Amino acid sequence: MPFKTTEISNPQYESNQLRFITVKTPNLKGRGDICLYVPPGANKNEVLPIVILLHGVYGSAWSWAMSGGVHLKANELIEKGELPRMILAMPSDGLWGDGSGYLPHSGFNFEQWIAEDVPTAVMENIPGAKQNSPLFIAGLSMGGFGALRIGAKYGHKFKAIAGLSSITSLPQIKLFAGEPLKTYAQDIVADEDVFATFKKYRAQLPPVRFDCGTNDLLINYNRDLHKKLDKEKIPHVYEENTGGHEWSYWAKHIISTLKFFAGKL
Repeated sequence: MPFKTTEISNPQYESNQLRFITVKTPNLKGRGDICLYVPPGANKNEVLPIVILLHGVYGSAWSWAMSGGVHLKANELIEKGELPRMILAMPSDGLWGDGSGYLPHSGFNFEQWIAEDVPTAVMENIPGAKQNSPLFIAGLSMGGFGALRIGAKYGHKFKAIAGLSSITSLPQIKLFAGEPLKTYAQDIVADEDVFATFKKYRAQLPPVRFDCGTNDLLINYNRDLHKKLDKEKIPHVYEENTGGHEWSYWAKHIISTLKFFAGKL
């Protein structure tokens, strides 16, 4: 067992297929939370895809479910046969400051928490989550930055990666977070930028999708990333939609990401 302690919610009190896990990990020097959507009837005899969804600044493990209702949308689409059965794993970012950036810093490894601990915790505790479960990662805003960067760096682990309204380079986190930018600084500067990370790990880059609202304060950064990827001939899917940096946008367009992932199974 890689975790000193593991707590999991009692199915008797769960609702809407949501489950909660708390594990203690050295990467956080303490406990980390994961909210999960587990499809009805999940059992140890099936192999289910696992989709990791990362939240943005100010949020936590509950954000995707309780602010975006992603579990309800996924369940509805699964029941209609429009999505395959899948597990949604929604971890906290480590609850550092306004947002950890999903980077290693300040004596914590928020990157390893997502890339290593979260999949392990899910596989150890959720029926249908196996070592050979297809693994995907997506996120919004700061979570988009984390998902695209971690997804590229650990490209051998993921079948596909995606971002919604993504921060594309670390300095943009100052648009949201109150902590000094230097706190997030990485030893390798390329680790602070999605495009640089994509170039560095190009040989193992999984299929990529990202989108942004036309009224989003990050739209020009996303357009710039799209142009740079086109220039480098790095394959990707990029879409723009009406909307801003808000839950009404993410709750609607996460469906496109889940369907993109389903198409990679």
